[in-house]
Amino acid sequence: MAGPNKRSANEPEPRPIIVKKIIVEGHGGHHGGAWKVAYADFVTAMMAFFLLMWLLGATTEKQRKALADYFTPTLVDMKSASAGATGMFGGDSMTGKENYPTTGGQGNLAITIPRDATGTKDDGGKDMKSRDRETFKKIKKYIESRMESNKQTKQLMKNIRFTETREGLRIDLIDQADFAMFAMATDRLLPQARTLVGEVAKVIRSVSNDVIVRGHTDGLPYASGRTMNNWLLSSARAEATRKALADAGIENARFARIDGVADREPYIPGDVYDPRNRRMSIILGWSGGSGTAQTVAEASEESGQSEAVKAAIRARDDPMTKLHAEVTALDMGGTSLPAGAQLINPIAAKKNEKGVPKPGKH
Repeated sequence: MAGPNKRSANEPEPRPIIVKKIIVEGHGGHHGGAWKVAYADFVTAMMAFFLLMWLLGATTEKQRKALADYFTPTLVDMKSASAGATGMFGGDSMTGKENYPTTGGQGNLAITIPRDATGTKDDGGKDMKSRDRETFKKIKKYIESRMESNKQTKQLMKNIRFTETREGLRIDLIDQADFAMFAMATDRLLPQARTLVGEVAKVIRSVSNDVIVRGHTDGLPYASGRTMNNWLLSSARAEATRKALADAGIENARFARIDGVADREPYIPGDVYDPRNRRMSIILGWSGGSGTAQTVAEASEESGQSEAVKAAIRARDDPMTKLHAEVTALDMGGTSLPAGAQLINPIAAKKNEKGVPKPGKH
């Protein structure tokens, strides 16, 4: 029997077994690839985060709702007994309102969707100024209807004006030749004027807009030596009107400003002495403050009116105009003769004209 190390004659000679050891050396940090994947994921996440922050800061509430509606799934897994029906959608749409309260989204769905998929439920597609404008129209119509239905106030309708300005709805209570809101040169409201202010207060106390009260006078000056002037009078009358509004139910917190502007904003710019310039302005401010954007037409109209007012005031306050009026009054009719009249003694008239003392010098 052959030993274990012996081989037969036909058996090939065994091949040597070679063991090859491969030593893998560590690559440099810049040759690796795993960390790049993690870094790319991190950068992507940060980009998405900053994009989200930018969208939140650069969009309005309405636009954010539209974005949310865009990404809202259109196929949702609804429960079988949702909204009072057992079939798919139960005869209702996915945006339909359901009859039981929910604390999260809308309806009893498997996932939460926005309360209103149209994205315009809160404001109906209208901005704040448009809603205010509609409210102002209703207020104007309601005040007019109330005054029209009352015999006592119907005759006062000619003394109230409604104007939309950049500050809000301005309600002007205007004096006339036969109607005055205050006793002469005082801040005491007359009974009819108090009734008119009360009618306005009954309507505007139902809204939450800020209230501005502004007093106006005509351009007639006070006699010299008086401590009262048009600035003090307009301010005192504005405060008296504010008190009347407060007594009629307007909360003190709603009064944003009380102004007295004397004769600087006349209702009739061409005649600063017109009695209609004596008025009280009750202004309902725009929601969100008085800094609401002004249209080009409004700005142009108010700018033109302002220039006309300034021109009228400059003409009235011009020193030469005042001097001419005073000289005419002291001339005893010498400069107011009818056209074509002949002076009997023109030399004496000229001497008299030269000898007229100047105002303020005597």
